[in-house]
Amino acid sequence: MSDRTMPAADTLSPGSPAATGTPHIDAGDAGYSKDLKSRHVNMIAIGGAIGTGLFLGAGGRLAGAGPSLAIAYAVCGVFAFFVVRALGELVLYRPSSGAFVSYAREFMGEKGAYTAGWLYFLNWSTTAVADITAAAVFAHYWSLFSDVPQWVLAMIALAVVLTANLISVKYFGEMEFWFAIIKVAALVLFMCVGIFLVATQHEVGGHTPGLATITDNGGMFPMGMLPMLLVVQGVVFAYASVELVGVAAGETENPEKIMPKAINSIMWRVGLFYVGSVVLLSLLLPYTAFTGDQSPFVTVFDKLGIPGTAHIMNLVVLTAALSSLNSGLYSTGRILRSMAMAGSAPKFTARMNKGQVPYGGILLTAAFGVLGVGLNYLMPGEAFEIVLNLASIGILGTWGMIMLCSLMFWARAKEGKVTRPSYRLPWAPYTQIVTLIFLATVLFLMWYGGGVGQKTVNFVPVIALLLVGGWFVVRGRVAALAAARSQD
Repeated sequence: MSDRTMPAADTLSPGSPAATGTPHIDAGDAGYSKDLKSRHVNMIAIGGAIGTGLFLGAGGRLAGAGPSLAIAYAVCGVFAFFVVRALGELVLYRPSSGAFVSYAREFMGEKGAYTAGWLYFLNWSTTAVADITAAAVFAHYWSLFSDVPQWVLAMIALAVVLTANLISVKYFGEMEFWFAIIKVAALVLFMCVGIFLVATQHEVGGHTPGLATITDNGGMFPMGMLPMLLVVQGVVFAYASVELVGVAAGETENPEKIMPKAINSIMWRVGLFYVGSVVLLSLLLPYTAFTGDQSPFVTVFDKLGIPGTAHIMNLVVLTAALSSLNSGLYSTGRILRSMAMAGSAPKFTARMNKGQVPYGGILLTAAFGVLGVGLNYLMPGEAFEIVLNLASIGILGTWGMIMLCSLMFWARAKEGKVTRPSYRLPWAPYTQIVTLIFLATVLFLMWYGGGVGQKTVNFVPVIALLLVGGWFVVRGRVAALAAARSQD
């Protein structure tokens, strides 16, 4: 199979695929099975929009920003939808397991693909640490595991999900399908119970739920507008997996039919599950009742005192953490393989096993998860917050690259060099520009908020230097592979 990828130059050469209108073909797409069916993709889309950021992170953010957190979720949800809708248009133009890395290669050249890929790896390698940390925190809720060190539980979580991910994409799809069903069922159950409690004004932990819970405790902004703005970076982390549906397109039956439906459904799910859940939590208990050490859903059921319900909800939020870890290992494996085939990632990350799984890339991400186990050993109380901020940098970079690819695709279409599919990002190019401004604003707010967030943003120049240094290491191999492909 010839690989007519872009040369490793910053500008288009006259005979390059994007310049001539020849369809781009990515070598990283070869060798995959098409075992993901419509039900898998739909539940992957749901699972990508409901993760650890809601089930664990919402507690601490409610305590820090109050009911205004619902506004932050709504605003970030709109921009998350723009990102995934932009990616959806690119997917319909050309499905690829390399997703936005493959599109960056087509529209920005190899430097763009290299940058997009390693920012995505930063996102998921640190998110993997956040997920195993969350899983360990949730497991500590049960007395059976309370004496087990957090790092041991984190290691067990990583080992279980890694094993399942290495078997085949069908196992990943099935695992994610059932994980997503459990998450959705739990949220629907919580919302039904919450609505009943509010409607009947049934006491929750000695408190009567209702609008007075908000108005009597400082209103929507109990500590002012600034805390809501400062939690936005954590809210962005909650939406970190929405782009996963684009990665799954390369192993999907009939992506042209399945993808638009799955992507369009993300918007109402965001409104229902994220915003709706936070509003209900704010009506049920004062924001001061929640903490970052416990899922807010577990807190509510704990206060209700119904035997067993808090344990069931804790099992659900543990499932959510494992689901996110499952997704991260899956997606980075595919992205790293696309990069390795072009020379910008280690060669072993291109290797596939008999189950057509790119195990090299998955193992590299898992190796960073092991480093996270060490972080849980050294700093169990701060591990989640540290990696959440690092992951947010990767997320902002990844979303930024997706919108840049979308913007360049739009410009290329205006020139008549490519054809946009009927499924499009609305209001282009203004949508891309506004989204990029929003992402830059989130980065500024991370720095402005001080603490771990500011230290993380101060680390951005170091990340940039590492990317530049890495490019000088791999550029010779990238150029050699590009030259070899041009002769095919």
